[in-house]
Amino acid sequence: MKKNHDHRVRIAKRIAKELTAGMVVNLGVGIPTLIPDFLDPNQGVFLQSENGILGMGPTPADEEIDMDCISASKHPVTLDLGASIFSSSDSFAMIRGGHIDVAVLGALQVSEKGEIANWAVPGKDILGVGGAMDLVPGAKKIIIAITHLTKDHSPKLVKELTYPSSGIRSAEMIVTEKAVFSIKDGVMVLEEIAEDTSLEEIMATTEARFQIAENLKYMHV
Repeated sequence: MKKNHDHRVRIAKRIAKELTAGMVVNLGVGIPTLIPDFLDPNQGVFLQSENGILGMGPTPADEEIDMDCISASKHPVTLDLGASIFSSSDSFAMIRGGHIDVAVLGALQVSEKGEIANWAVPGKDILGVGGAMDLVPGAKKIIIAITHLTKDHSPKLVKELTYPSSGIRSAEMIVTEKAVFSIKDGVMVLEEIAEDTSLEEIMATTEARFQIAENLKYMHV
């Protein structure tokens, strides 16, 4: 459990570095909910939640939790100075209107072309579409936060989806605990590798075909 938690934290920390001043960012369920705790207070990022918040802050201390102030993931949150609270319909108008700069989503699978499956596993209870069906086409950039393997050590980065798709739009970036990939013109490109892994390990644990960037770097968090 500790190792899995460390992997999730690594992914969240790396994605936090991608978020810059002035961005309006929507965070999905799972790993993305960890990101607020790794943003610098002066980073100037505006976190948006589908249930009607713009200006989410980090996780509150246990003694400061107010369950009337929660994210769309039902996690307690704080509000930054100047935060706005509004209706869910207004929130989805922001999403559908193209006003979200970055959506950080969890996923069950990602294809080598960047197509995302994040809401249902065939033969199991439906997780629920949530806001993904709107965020996938509506956000200007999609970053996927995902562990490299499933609990039974199957690859999550696959040649083609075997789970229901969340939309034909492709992600622009995928961050796992082992690597960072970009999707360029429908091609997955390995951009960074973690210092505690190797190119051979990534190739062995990734079903999706990918190219290797000429300036391949280590992944620093």
